[in-house]
Amino acid sequence: MGRAYQNRKDSMAKTANAKTKVYSKYGREIYVCAKSGGVDPDGNLSLRGLIDRAKKDQVPTHVIEKALEKASGAGGEDFSTARYEGFGPGNCMVIVDCLTDNPNRTFGDVRQCFTKTKCKIGTPGSVSHMFDHSAILAFAGDDEEQALEALMMADVDVTDIENEEGKITIFAPNTEYAKAKQALIDTYGELDFDVDEIQFLPQTTAPIEGDDVAMFEKFLDMLNDLDDVQNIYHNAEL
Repeated sequence: MGRAYQNRKDSMAKTANAKTKVYSKYGREIYVCAKSGGVDPDGNLSLRGLIDRAKKDQVPTHVIEKALEKASGAGGEDFSTARYEGFGPGNCMVIVDCLTDNPNRTFGDVRQCFTKTKCKIGTPGSVSHMFDHSAILAFAGDDEEQALEALMMADVDVTDIENEEGKITIFAPNTEYAKAKQALIDTYGELDFDVDEIQFLPQTTAPIEGDDVAMFEKFLDMLNDLDDVQNIYHNAEL
C-alpha cells in the first residue's frame, strides 16, 4: 500500500502546485473542522493535524487564526461536504472532495470539468469502492514493533505498517485516525509527523498515455481552479 501511496503523491505533485487558492482552501477546511470538533487543537486531533499541515505548506498564521476565530463565533458560514466520483481521461478513476455553501452550484461546476474534458461523472460509490479510505501517519523512527505494539494495545485496526529509510508509516482505516494518532502520542510524546492525513488510496492504477496526458492535466487544472474543491484523488499513473 505504501508504494501506491507514493505513486499517488508523485502523480499529484502537479496538482498541489496548481492550487492557486491554497490559503483560502486551508482556511475553509480549518473553519469547518474547528466548527464541528472544537477550536482547541489539543482536544481536536483532526484540527491539530490540519494546522500542522497548513504550516508545512507555508500558510500564514493570520489565515489560520482568522479561520479559528470565525469558527469560535456564533453563526458563520454554513459549509457542507460534497463528494463526486467519476472517470477521467484514459478511464482513470477520480474522487473529488468539496466544501460548499451551495451544493447545486458546486455540482454544476464539477460536472462541467468532467464534460469539457470528455470525462464522465458517476453516481456516489461508482469508483470509491476501488479506493481504500485510509488514515496515514508517518514519523521518524526505526522500531516498527514498538509502534505496532502501541497501536495494538490501543485496539487500533492497523492495515499496514512500513519501516523504510528511518521512517515509520502507519496505515489504518480512516475511522481509526484519532485513536491511532492518540496512541502514538501517548507512546512517543509529541511527534513531528511527516505525514498526517486521511486519503483515498487507489487499489489499482491506470496508465495515462498519449493525448490523454494533456487532457488529464487540463482536467486537474480546471478542478483546482474551483474554490469549492478541496482534494482530488485518482488512480492515474503518468
